[in-house]
Amino acid sequence: SDIVRWTVDVPQGVAFLKEPTPGLAELKLPLRPFLGCFGVAPSKGQFISTATSGEYGGNMDYKGLVAGTTVYFPVSSKGALFYLGDGHALQGDGEIIGTGLEISMDVRFTVSVQKGKMIGWPRGETDTHWFCIGNARPLDQALQHATTEMFRLLQEDFGLTSSEASLLLGQAVEYEIANMFNPAYSVVCKLPKSVLSSMLA
Repeated sequence: SDIVRWTVDVPQGVAFLKEPTPGLAELKLPLRPFLGCFGVAPSKGQFISTATSGEYGGNMDYKGLVAGTTVYFPVSSKGALFYLGDGHALQGDGEIIGTGLEISMDVRFTVSVQKGKMIGWPRGETDTHWFCIGNARPLDQALQHATTEMFRLLQEDFGLTSSEASLLLGQAVEYEIANMFNPAYSVVCKLPKSVLSSMLA
């Protein structure tokens, strides 16, 4: 197949095709840079390709992992062995054609340890949402992992009972499909912080 090349115009904050077809001649897409790979070492000393993902994080390709986002990973190996990479200038939900606009990027990040805190799957927060990421095949298994982790977060961090957490998620949960191409699919379970703050006010 032919190679398709994009121009990433950082000063203008847009991307466009270098040799567009007539139907896409005027296409300009706003950049939304993020990292596709975030994670720590898998459990039990496993040697796993960075092309996939699991409870340790990995190649999740979630476009919500942008500047200012806080992500939490379960640590099962000494030193955690945190890694990141796979820069994208832009990507649609699911990475459905197997690639975003792959770029190199300089990244500044901070790492800290929360001792005594146990989680099962990656969690995170933005200014507006709490989220949990599940990675698996088939897709419904990834969704189940993400939802179960959010269920646990609501009980452990917000003191809800299992019934209360179920009722809340049933009416307020949001989902994003982060990846549908890699060996493990990635689903993001989200809950608006505004919902929780209204309960705690």
